[in-house]
Amino acid sequence: MAQTERTFMAAIGDEDSITGLLLAGIGHIDSHQNKNFLVVDAKTPLSVVEDRFQEFCKRKDIAIILINQHIAEEIRTLIDEHDQAFPTILEIPSKDHPYDPEKDSVLKRVRRLFGE
Repeated sequence: MAQTERTFMAAIGDEDSITGLLLAGIGHIDSHQNKNFLVVDAKTPLSVVEDRFQEFCKRKDIAIILINQHIAEEIRTLIDEHDQAFPTILEIPSKDHPYDPEKDSVLKRVRRLFGE
């Protein structure tokens, strides 16, 4: 697989975060109406978040998955099980939930690598 195939970012987040990312131009809907984003609110079942995360991980056109950290906490097991370089998972803060580096899976892996 050529690295040039991974041309999109995916996003899982609250309405404000996704709106900002869509305004920045990351949104994409393919010919089968598959979106590269998921808006999560209090009514979104956890199973939907898990399914979309797994779908994004399997897609060969996605290089990066952005996910609000508070949503990542809900699917932490799936995120920790992801061991591939692509797509890379980046946890981002949201307006109502500040970033906590102690919960970030990438920083946890870096700390283990350096023996901290």
